[in-house]
Formats: sequence, structure tokens, C-alpha cells
Amino acid sequence: MSDSPVVVITGVSSGIGRASAELFAKRGCQVFGTVRHVAKASPIAGVTLVEMDVRDSASVARGIQAILSQTGRIDVLVNSAGVTLLGATEETAVEEAQALFDTNLFGVLRTAQAVLPSMRKRRAGRIVNVSSVVGFLPSPYMGAYSASKHAVEGLSETMDHELRAFGIRVALVEPSFTRTNLDLNAPQAASPIAAYDAERQLVVAAIEKNVRKAPGPEDVARTIVDAALGPWRMRATPKGEATLLKRLRRFMPAGPVDAGLRKNFGLS
Repeated sequence: MSDSPVVVITGVSSGIGRASAELFAKRGCQVFGTVRHVAKASPIAGVTLVEMDVRDSASVARGIQAILSQTGRIDVLVNSAGVTLLGATEETAVEEAQALFDTNLFGVLRTAQAVLPSMRKRRAGRIVNVSSVVGFLPSPYMGAYSASKHAVEGLSETMDHELRAFGIRVALVEPSFTRTNLDLNAPQAASPIAAYDAERQLVVAAIEKNVRKAPGPEDVARTIVDAALGPWRMRATPKGEATLLKRLRRFMPAGPVDAGLRKNFGLS
């Protein structure tokens, strides 16, 4: 059995998850990347693809057990799988919010619960949950997404306190706009309300503009690898806008932060 770290990453079909899988493999790790349909996924050099749907507890259990049967252990779990949704809170159906939370929050819970028995037995492990700057900032017209990331932050901090006694640590990575298809192809709430049309269109345009000029997922991937393999710290923000926003939130008065956020989203 190889002594290289065994890393499991959810959602490696594209974007941050795929870039992270590639980078872990280049670092010499044994990498398993989860996808919903292996037959439809593009291969990644040095990465074993595992069919797993983080919305399905049975699928998660099968996927994690398949990995453990090959390796005997999982050293790192990276929860990267995520979805988003655009729309005012009033426009967002409860069912739409539930579907989003099923991936972004409960997917994290399912995978963590699946890997933790083996980590506790070995008294070692690291879980890295990909959050967002909207896990500590509001995000107009992305209320359900922002709420899910706020929830991931609370869950992660709580888990870290519970798991320290077993040699397991939990960390968060909080990227800002990243040039991936997640935001460029974000679905919109199915039942729009005309009263929100003007502002919603401004926000959608601002998001697309910010995403197109944002750095690619490689910078976030480097932050994830450092959070997984380096010294533990609770939160890691990729260099650039994410770091700036974190400092502004911490040190600036609420008024200027609020005004700057609205301007960034195209709101007066």
C-alpha cells in the first residue's frame, strides 16, 4: 500500500473540483474524484473517478466504501461539489432552496459521515469544505446559495471542535468570484416576479462581468491543497479579492462594506 496521502474530492467534473484533483495528483497523492456519471466524465490524469451522487446517502456510502476497499484509508476529504441559484428570496421556491441545500450542505454532511468512522479509527484525517466569501457576506439575488454557505461555515467550525480529540481537523476555503461555469451558467428561480426584474438583471450582469474577469480555478485549487496538506488553520482565502473582502468585513465599518457590496453587484 502506498504511503502517499489518499485524497477524495467531490465534484471533479469541472471547475474548482477538477483543478484541485489535478493538483493533488501532481503532488503525488492517491486521488479519487467523484462524479455523478463516470461514463459521461472526462478522465483526469492520475485521478481515479468514482461514481457518487452527494445528494444520495446510499450512493455516498457505496462510493466511500469502494475507495476504502482499495486503499484501507482516506486521509483527506475535500467537499467541492456545489450548485448555485439566482433569484430574489421571494422568487425562490422552497423546493428550489431544498434542492440547493441537498447538495451544498447535506452533501457535505453525507460525505463527512461516510469517511469519519475510518478516520476516527486511525485517529487522523483532514476535511476541507469549499465555502465562499458569501459564507460570511450577503449576496443579493443569491440568498439560498449564500445561506447554504453560511450553513457550511457553521457546520465546519462545529465539526472541528467535535473531531479534534480524534486527530481530525476541519478547514474552510472561501473563494470569491472564480472563472468557472458555476456562475456563468447559474440557473434562475423558476417563478420570477416582475417587480424584481430591473435589479435582478443588473445583478446577473454584474456577476457575469465579475466572473469573466476573475482568475481561473487554479488559484483556489492551490489554496485547497495547502489547506489539506499543510498546517491546519480554520479558514483559508485565496489571494486577491477573497482576501481583501475578508479584511474589509473584519476591519471596515458596516456602512462602507454595505455600500461597496451593493456597488459590486450593480445596485445603487
